[in-house]
Amino acid sequence: MNIDTLYLQMNTHILLNNTPLTRNSCRMIKRFFDIIAALIVLVIFFPWIYIIIGSCIKIWMPGPIFFSQKRTGKNGKIFTCYKFRTMDAQNKSDEFVDPNQNRYLLGNFLRMTSIDELPQFWNVLKGDMSIIGPRPHMLVHDEEYMNAIDTYYLRYAVKPGITGWAQVNGLRGERNIERVKMRVNYDIWYIQHWSLFLDIKIMLRTIGVMIKR
Repeated sequence: MNIDTLYLQMNTHILLNNTPLTRNSCRMIKRFFDIIAALIVLVIFFPWIYIIIGSCIKIWMPGPIFFSQKRTGKNGKIFTCYKFRTMDAQNKSDEFVDPNQNRYLLGNFLRMTSIDELPQFWNVLKGDMSIIGPRPHMLVHDEEYMNAIDTYYLRYAVKPGITGWAQVNGLRGERNIERVKMRVNYDIWYIQHWSLFLDIKIMLRTIGVMIKR
């Protein structure tokens, strides 16, 4: 463990001392909930979603079905995060008018509905992520936000989530630094006020948001 990591963990412990997720019992409850929910999704829902979405990707965006990227997890640990691929196989952005409208519409649909995030239930089962928690950012964005927001590192006190308190309150995806600060405040509030009921509430609200989109 390097000095920077040790300093981060010490300060996180001091500032978030006595919050629910500092207790072993709460962490065990959250982990048990994650495992059960992830198994339900991966066993019952994911196989047929994989067949449908995977077939569409293969037809309209030839190449791998999954996209993987390094993200920052609990205590600053780097892990590989999985998604359904929403860009072309050369990693070029879909944010242009493509002659193949099916490719553009498919990638946009997966992102807008958050269906592209479903493979992250495998990350949850592995223990890299939780179902509910601060959304993990790209490593280059982590460095940018860490330099701009004093409390940003507090997000690393818990595992990152597939969805979170910030996301169900309308703070999803934007890179405007003021909006990112608001997301961080929501993430810290979530860590300070965690309960199993809150996780279930966020999960149900996330499903509602996906259906509306």
